[in-house]
Amino acid sequence: MISPEVRKQYKVTVGIECHVQLKTKTKLFSAVGNDAREAAPNTLVSHIDFGLPGALPVLNEEALHLAARAAFALGTVPQKFSKFDRKHYFYPDLPSGYQITQFDEPIVLGGSVEIKLDGQKKTIGITRAHLEADAGKSTHPAGKDYSLVDLNRSGTPLLEIVSEPDMHSSQEAKAYTRELYLRMKYADVSDANLFYGNMRFDVNVSVGKTDKLGTRSETKNLNSFRIVEKAVDYEVNRQIELLEKGESIVQETRGWDDAKQRTFSQRTKEEAHDYRYMPDPDLPPVTLTDEYIENVRAEMPVMPAEWRQRLESLGLDEAQVETLLEAEIEDEQTGYLPLIEMNLDKPEEAKFLANWFVNLEIPLRRENKLPHDLKDTERADAYLQVYALIKASKLSSTNAKSLLADLLSTDVLPESFEKFAEEKGYIQVSDESEITKIVVQVLSDNPKAAEDVKAGEMKVIGFLVGQVMKLSKGKANPSMAQDLIKKQLGA
Repeated sequence: MISPEVRKQYKVTVGIECHVQLKTKTKLFSAVGNDAREAAPNTLVSHIDFGLPGALPVLNEEALHLAARAAFALGTVPQKFSKFDRKHYFYPDLPSGYQITQFDEPIVLGGSVEIKLDGQKKTIGITRAHLEADAGKSTHPAGKDYSLVDLNRSGTPLLEIVSEPDMHSSQEAKAYTRELYLRMKYADVSDANLFYGNMRFDVNVSVGKTDKLGTRSETKNLNSFRIVEKAVDYEVNRQIELLEKGESIVQETRGWDDAKQRTFSQRTKEEAHDYRYMPDPDLPPVTLTDEYIENVRAEMPVMPAEWRQRLESLGLDEAQVETLLEAEIEDEQTGYLPLIEMNLDKPEEAKFLANWFVNLEIPLRRENKLPHDLKDTERADAYLQVYALIKASKLSSTNAKSLLADLLSTDVLPESFEKFAEEKGYIQVSDESEITKIVVQVLSDNPKAAEDVKAGEMKVIGFLVGQVMKLSKGKANPSMAQDLIKKQLGA
């Protein structure tokens, strides 16, 4: 195990390549279905995927469109000119012997992703993003002396996003991959389902005692932010241990063993010249007009950075904002941000909505405890009606939570929210004479606390209000109860 003192002597450098599966109906160069999640092996294939002689690829226009949207999501614009190349290597799941990709003139050049860690913002540069066709999948049955090849994924449209080596810790790498995920989801270019491999991360790690980059390893096909963090930490420790022993780092491709929580060697790392890149003779270059680019710009939705500004302007903290950003794309049937946006001109109501989304509805939906029977407009009405009851001092915050849970669980909202709340026993008592009786009883039952308040220990008054709420079964108006306690004690 590396000591903290030794660890501080080394500078860590991390760069990440992310493969994003574009959400097209068909593959990048063939008219075959692009969703292979539940398909039997080798059923979503064509002569192009098999690399049969004479097979001619035809570019999927929607993949190009989604790549252009991704460019804007990465803080840049798509290139007016790009072209396709052949990247040669030989593996069973690549029948043609080459992968169609973009080498020196990709669809995206430049861009950046801003992350925030421990309250500090940092910009991670984007080197490039290029379109390419995925290879197939090889599987190795346990205990068998053969491998199987499934070409369903062959030809799947990918956008490979390559970062600059601007990250210097596992925490920064984790924050970057999460932010990249949010951007791709909000730009609607990918389903970005990590479980199904719609986004996969290849993490390059090197360590050294100077600013000169050390020999790097590449850990491939990581499919969660947590694993990215753990893989970086493991590689940093592994490489430092080797260097401290006087050994050298091998430039290689590694995999991740989640059961053992460690990386393992797969093969030595190839260099660009090993792939013998050449322009693809079957695919013409792509030329985008200014009009095309501006049309894509105009259709872009509100992205996470802008949502953060809007939500923070309401006074929400960072944790609440990030919960809302994630929840918005977790469940596409339930819109949180549009409902908040509808009330941005009434900040107090918008903040009320946001708080109850974070503290009530989102947790319940994550536990699958709420149906999707109510329309968004009905949900908004339910929240705002409850808000009006709170403002009228007819509901405590505790009973408001219970009332909202009841309303969100129904398929038909009541005609009178107040009557419904009253029938459920949620309407709080604001009758001064009735609450006074309860206050007198509480003070009699808790003489020590009453004396402390009289002596100026005002913190104790919260305990007494709690006892009033308990005795009234949550129905007493807490602010009125506090005023009456002070009045009774002359505080």
